[in-house]
Amino acid sequence: MSHKGLLIFSGRANISLAEGICKYLHIPLGKSHIYDFSDGEIGVRITENVRGRDVFVVQPTCYPVNKNLMELLIMIDALKRSSAERITAVLPYYGYARQDRKVEPRVPITSKLVADLVTAAGTSRVLTMDLHAGQIQGFFNLPVDHLYAAPMLIEYIRKKKIKDLVIVSPDAGGVERARAFAKKLNTSLAIIDKRRDKPGVAKVMNIIGDIRGKRAMIVDDIIDTAGTLIEGTNALLENGAKEVYACCTHPVLSGPAIDRIANSPLKEVTVSNTIPLNDHQKSCNKIKVLSVSKLLGEAIKRIHSATSVSSLFS
Repeated sequence: MSHKGLLIFSGRANISLAEGICKYLHIPLGKSHIYDFSDGEIGVRITENVRGRDVFVVQPTCYPVNKNLMELLIMIDALKRSSAERITAVLPYYGYARQDRKVEPRVPITSKLVADLVTAAGTSRVLTMDLHAGQIQGFFNLPVDHLYAAPMLIEYIRKKKIKDLVIVSPDAGGVERARAFAKKLNTSLAIIDKRRDKPGVAKVMNIIGDIRGKRAMIVDDIIDTAGTLIEGTNALLENGAKEVYACCTHPVLSGPAIDRIANSPLKEVTVSNTIPLNDHQKSCNKIKVLSVSKLLGEAIKRIHSATSVSSLFS
């Protein structure tokens, strides 16, 4: 299929994902030169003609978050000043998404600030995956296509044919996501209820639902330091679960996350490649990575050809 006028560029955050998208679409990755000045400033030069083209920039704003975000903004500005007809920011992982509301006085809503920055740089539309909070779409005054990794993760879980499976939400906020998984997999649902009776006192874990003698699959959108994941795993096993698995879309895996997972009773943690794993993270044999390149590639193809993206999930 011809993709006349379509160009895909990548920042340095996740080049392998951008290459996977290009492979799916049978087009070469756009040519650019990105470099750092000695004082830490980022330089960008687009090394091919983009005038009048439909351009997509793939750049998750993962670690190092501020550098990758700034690199995205500079790339968009370079493309805008090079007369690209339309620029779509492809953010497989949207950094700062957890700062989506004021939880106490005198704090920022940083995910709204990031939306404003991406818009001001010259973005025409945004393509992203599994936003931590759905309302972030409303922070943009431009079209946002919101993709979900759930169908891919559900298909992988289904193929594993785990007996006596129960889907578990790690907290009350994730119940809707976990319920959707349980419905598609025709399994039961459980919820981990976490609370602190007093400041500084260890969390009390209550399990809502029947998990005794079952194999639990914890479903979340992000695994960061893995502290909550390991606490939940231990609580499930203490309450009678046979085995515990986990899956998420975005493997942030910061700080002690990998060591915690490696030393935990978790059987397997399934993640996507919205964020690339470093060598230390890849060394953990409990982590299974699934690629979202085909999903993103198909969405890009449909946006470029002005056909339905939502039908991907119907």
